[in-house]
Amino acid sequence: MVVVLAGGTGGAKLARGMLDVVGAERLCVIVNTADDIEAYGVHVSPDPDLVTYWLADLIDERGYGIRGDSFGVMEALESAGEPAWFRLGDRDLAMCLIRTERLRAGERLTSAQAAVASALGVGARVLPMSDDPVRAHVRSDGRLRPFQEFMILDGGAAPIEGVELAGIERARPSPEALAAIAAAEAIVIGPSNPIISIGPILAIPGLRAALVAARAPVVAVSPFVGGRAVKGPTDAFMAQARLPLGAEGVARAYAGVLDGLVAEEPAPGVAVLEADTLMASSQARRRVAALTLEFAASLPRA
Repeated sequence: MVVVLAGGTGGAKLARGMLDVVGAERLCVIVNTADDIEAYGVHVSPDPDLVTYWLADLIDERGYGIRGDSFGVMEALESAGEPAWFRLGDRDLAMCLIRTERLRAGERLTSAQAAVASALGVGARVLPMSDDPVRAHVRSDGRLRPFQEFMILDGGAAPIEGVELAGIERARPSPEALAAIAAAEAIVIGPSNPIISIGPILAIPGLRAALVAARAPVVAVSPFVGGRAVKGPTDAFMAQARLPLGAEGVARAYAGVLDGLVAEEPAPGVAVLEADTLMASSQARRRVAALTLEFAASLPRA
């Protein structure tokens, strides 16, 4: 069993590489849900769906959503003068309807997400980090904005003054997530934003402790290439958290959890496999996944 912690494009790409290397029956991805949003009457889980679409080989060339999707619903809303800034393709919206119907019937988010994965033929397990609601907010220009509004309406460009996770104190890891961590042979933190994508996962009471207690080594893959994040506002979030860019910043963000780090350069206080972590092709994704697992297997559990 390989467990990947993921959020955003980097984590999703690595999960896809892991799928190709170890197969669906051995892969479990625990995914950030602090980006979730209620929109158009449905529960949207952007990061779990992003991972699911990558695993289903359906990801659109935009880097999110379903390849070749139509936007009839969004176009109709816009024609009616309704706000449609959070754009969902028609098939994407259908997956959200599947999730929402199950949540309204009283199912947990874990089983509702499993229904989405099943609908797309994904055999690997995609587990929300918690069944309890956690919502990320970004403080910028003295205002507290929901994460999606900050990213889409503000373009993720406004100065970041802080991050708040509403509901984090009451959230708990799902039994499935804890069981996967306990049974894992390797635990990999994907090359995701350490603050806004992986940070909420580690902040759930009990989850960090489960990682520390796991028998498997915990290895992170750095999201930094050439000293900068490959995609998204990771650099700005790291700066707000007063963490340096690069391997040292990743090691400090995950201090107390990591046994090893895959990165372009060394970092103090942690074993590092120096390697090219750019995943611009399917071959590169498989290469990074395989190197990471080989490295994890070589590490003694601290």
